[in-house]
Amino acid sequence: MSTDSQSGFPIIDQGLHTQPGSSYSPTVRRPLDPNDPPWGLGGALLVWLVSVGLIIFLPLVFLIPYSLQRGLNPAQPDYVQKLAAFAISDKTAIFLQVFSLLPTHILTFAMVWMLVTRFGRVSFREALGWSWPGPLGLWLSVSMGFALFFLASFVGKLLGADKPTQLEQLINSSIAARYTIALLAVFTAPFVEEFVYRGILYAALQKLVGAVGATIVVLGLFTLIHVPQYWPNFGVIAAIGLLSLALTVVRAYTGRLLPCIVIHLVFNGITSVILLVEPYLPQFEPVKDQVNPVGFVVQTVVLLIR
Repeated sequence: MSTDSQSGFPIIDQGLHTQPGSSYSPTVRRPLDPNDPPWGLGGALLVWLVSVGLIIFLPLVFLIPYSLQRGLNPAQPDYVQKLAAFAISDKTAIFLQVFSLLPTHILTFAMVWMLVTRFGRVSFREALGWSWPGPLGLWLSVSMGFALFFLASFVGKLLGADKPTQLEQLINSSIAARYTIALLAVFTAPFVEEFVYRGILYAALQKLVGAVGATIVVLGLFTLIHVPQYWPNFGVIAAIGLLSLALTVVRAYTGRLLPCIVIHLVFNGITSVILLVEPYLPQFEPVKDQVNPVGFVVQTVVLLIR
């Protein structure tokens, strides 16, 4: 693969070549290798950092106008404290911040698409590995999603998954928040997160530090970004780490991203179904104590029941 001297980007050979005894004939383009991506670690880290920034700051775009409508005055000396309290106490404010994850996911996908395809010049599906790797097909991936969900649930329970979490408080704040989180967890989160973590980040890292090093870094980043929403429940955090490890190992072993997306989708789908039916089930456990929110809790929420 050659390199453009001006831009530094890899050049995908799509030219025409001649064969002996004939004029010319088009050469079949060499398929893209997801482990040899046309982007570097710098671009992948930039997309990741911007996506985290969107998660933190985009909720303010929805929250601040609503808080002004409800009478909060930015000129007051304790405005920041009042806004923080308002963000975690008003049901509509919580819902607006949860809903802001939809444009966050859309903008993150747009950034991934621009990086991966170089603005449409490279196949998105080929570059990320949107295909089945031999024997690991659809039904085996679905089965792995179910197995991983129950294994993660067992690990979480074993390490004390009964403690209330920040995300649990958001889910219980209103029916609208519950349904929005469940829908996003199925229809956007598995795709966007896999594109970012097992897609662009893993592919760029494994070229520099190998599969083992890339797996460790992706495991750490994926788990770390979910700590705020599951704090202080170490059982659930450990379960999230297990999910990340399993998905990254699948990506490393198969060289493809599609199985990871399906496994992640099944994992989130099971959790979302439980979320939606939970309010209608008999309650046998005592009401759990509330968690003391840490700063802008909803701002730091990264949607993944994942």
